[in-house]
Amino acid sequence: MLTLYFSGTGNTRYIANDFAKKMNHKAYSIEENLDFVSLITSHETIAFCYPIYTSDVPNIMKRFVNTHRLKLQNKNLIILCTQLFFSGDGARVFTDLLKDITYTVIYAEHINMPNNICNLWVLPLAKEQRIARYLDHAESKLNKICENIEQGIIILRGFNPVSKWLGWFTQRAYFPKIETKAMKDVRIDAKCNLCGTCTRVCPMDNLTIENNQIIQQGACTLCYRCVNLCPQKAITVLIHSKVKKQYRYWLFDCGLQKNIYNKS
Repeated sequence: MLTLYFSGTGNTRYIANDFAKKMNHKAYSIEENLDFVSLITSHETIAFCYPIYTSDVPNIMKRFVNTHRLKLQNKNLIILCTQLFFSGDGARVFTDLLKDITYTVIYAEHINMPNNICNLWVLPLAKEQRIARYLDHAESKLNKICENIEQGIIILRGFNPVSKWLGWFTQRAYFPKIETKAMKDVRIDAKCNLCGTCTRVCPMDNLTIENNQIIQQGACTLCYRCVNLCPQKAITVLIHSKVKKQYRYWLFDCGLQKNIYNKS
């Protein structure tokens, strides 16, 4: 078994690594400089983990799957998506990327994790005690997931028609237009000191420093990594309210800082 994941600020990385540890295999970020063709080809069962963005798969994961889609032919798939509250069919929507190939989804589940959108007042960042409750619940769910997989029990969360309709109607129907606009709507205010943090941590290489300013390439995947790591709180994406607090829970605890500052 193999686990492949994308994680913007650490939530999904935690889930992927914990799942892989419990199932005695390795987890790899799709950002790593690896021979993914060989990795995928050499494993019969592959788990994909990603954060769900308004009931849709992040663009960076879509791009990865599109690149390697044919190598997933006849594979057994496990789909684990992290969400804040509800996504409807957050795991099922991954299969929309696998048209024209044969595969078997042997397990699909949604796992609630803390909010990382740090500048939306209606969704305040969780304090450590509440984060601990999220992790306790996630741990219990992961234990059950692993137990079910080992016993051959199949659960396909979000694959029923009602979940699909809810995912589409409540979120995905309108998100593509918002996403398309937001991909090229990164904003940097006057507090920016050109430290280059955002250019180094961006998983899409969307930001560069040119002529003493941050230039965007129109490829933002809306992961909120740069927003939460900017030392000056000078950058926003999607939502442009002032950043007062940042979600950095995993920065040191999970080794995320080393992972994203030293991308190869």
